[in-house]
Amino acid sequence: MNLTVRLYASLAEAAGVREVTVADLPQTATAGDLGAAVFARFPALASLRESVIFSINAEYVRPDHPVRPGDEVALIPPVSGGSAPTPEIFLITPDSLDVPAIQELARTDASGAVSIFVGVVRNTNQGRDVDYLEYDAYPAMAIKLMRQIAAEARVRWAINELVIHHRIGRLEIGEASVVVAASAPHRGESIAACQYGIERLKAIVPIWKKEVWTDGEHWVEGSLTPRDEAAPSPEPSTR
Repeated sequence: MNLTVRLYASLAEAAGVREVTVADLPQTATAGDLGAAVFARFPALASLRESVIFSINAEYVRPDHPVRPGDEVALIPPVSGGSAPTPEIFLITPDSLDVPAIQELARTDASGAVSIFVGVVRNTNQGRDVDYLEYDAYPAMAIKLMRQIAAEARVRWAINELVIHHRIGRLEIGEASVVVAASAPHRGESIAACQYGIERLKAIVPIWKKEVWTDGEHWVEGSLTPRDEAAPSPEPSTR
């Protein structure tokens, strides 16, 4: 059995490739076996091995999960927290984010409030001057998890819509990297759902950020927790 493995962000950079084909796998092979073959081929990935998460067909899986011919396999570094045509409710795009258009996507005639979070590239982080940022993503999986986040939010609050758009590629200082917009009949629900959307996106969606400084660069990677339950939420507002 032959399978192609996709690499993203720091993994792709360290390996020097975004895809690698592993040949002659036994029919009983697991995601962990596939990962071991990739790490054996690329010693430069050794320092990242313990933090990698496996994905099969855009679903997070354990290392002992079996692989099958035709599976779409990816090695996922911790997230830092193909573009689709506009307008899309959930979007990964190299293009600039249009905040008013995103607000209008979220708004409905039943909405008494639209809350918007805009993440913007700043010029410093932890005492270092930032020249620009680069974002990478696994688009198919990212969109799927954005839909999951919206479904989670709908269980918690009486919202009308939740929109999430994220940039990839090079972003200059002052540019918007992510926009989350939530609409609801009342402001309490829209504000809570908007905050929930960005926090969950940072926790589980496979999007990575590289900071580029005048004297170096670094992939900013957090703690990916794909199997944790959504955080408890406050009671919905009635105002």
